[in-house]
Amino acid sequence: MRRLVLAVSLVLAGLAAGLVVSGRMRGTTDAAATAVDQAAPAAPRAAGAPAVPAPGPDFTRVAEQTVNAVTNIASLQRVAVPNSPFGSDPFFQYFFGDQPDMFGSRNRYESSLGSGVVISADGYVLTNSHVVGEGEVEVTVGLVDKRELRAKVIGVDPSTDLALLKVDAQGLPVMKWGDSSKLKVAEWVLAIGNPFQLNQTVTLGIVSALGRANVGIAAYEDFIQTDAAINPGNSGGALVNARGELIGINTAIFSRSGGYQGIGFAVPSNLARRVVDDLTKYGKVRRGWIGIVEMSPLTSRLADELGTTGSDGLVVMRMWRGPAYQAGVRPGDVILSLNGKPVADASAFLRAIADSPIGSTASIEILRESARRTIKVPVGEEAARTPRR
Repeated sequence: MRRLVLAVSLVLAGLAAGLVVSGRMRGTTDAAATAVDQAAPAAPRAAGAPAVPAPGPDFTRVAEQTVNAVTNIASLQRVAVPNSPFGSDPFFQYFFGDQPDMFGSRNRYESSLGSGVVISADGYVLTNSHVVGEGEVEVTVGLVDKRELRAKVIGVDPSTDLALLKVDAQGLPVMKWGDSSKLKVAEWVLAIGNPFQLNQTVTLGIVSALGRANVGIAAYEDFIQTDAAINPGNSGGALVNARGELIGINTAIFSRSGGYQGIGFAVPSNLARRVVDDLTKYGKVRRGWIGIVEMSPLTSRLADELGTTGSDGLVVMRMWRGPAYQAGVRPGDVILSLNGKPVADASAFLRAIADSPIGSTASIEILRESARRTIKVPVGEEAARTPRR
């Protein structure tokens, strides 16, 4: 009897242990299956099938916030054309080119199209000066709500290729200013404008370079270079960062065919804001000036001719009598620094002078006959251009 009871007890204990172990295994298997279902892809990619690309950046919200603040600009310019049959004759121009046209003139009208950016709800619009034109012009601004309003030219600044317009309207959608000094190369940007009269076109690219100068577009150059598609008609449009802020005014393209080549230039927003402030207050841009000075980077050949050592600085090639000449700067001097900062680019030097407050003093360190000296040059105002009101 004892043997029978012991055998039955052992059998029952084995069955209970088996049930417990199998239950735990089943629970572990179910949990593992659930984890696999959540983590593993629904269908494994077949061998040789193309990989699914990662989604790109989404700028739909940025475009919705900014596109309505970009306008269409149409300008009609009256140009006087001489009636002289000898107008293209070089002999006639040599003797009579500076004299009034004795045959009179006739009017010809030229039109241009571009883009603009609304920068205030009460109707201030920023665009390029080459879009507006020169002389007697009629400018029309086309808004997003299909209204076409006659614009008043507040002022133009050919040195930066910017112009400020004013239309009689209220409550317009506004583009928020951004800080262009915080831009970085390879940052995403949108170009918004009206290329080929295709209104409110948005293109995407990156910042290709910063501080581009010596491009030959304007007298005062400090451009943002971008590969966002910019085409004829984009001039005056907006360059926008990923936060929906205006960080540039699209100005020009580099092209061998007249179309998109992947190299576009925009005026930085910080420079544009300064131009807007001056045009609003004075109808012109006030810039610092020390006279006309032509400079060239110091090369080893120039250093040998001047009997100096080193390769940093700018050589004064030619200059006219102005504040710099009167203060003691002479052709042949090597400019080493401006206000304590080294200089190596003529455009950067002239921009720094132009940005100096009028009435201030520029401290210019020069090298002359192997001797360093510092010259204090008073900063005057650049020759005024006729304001347009």
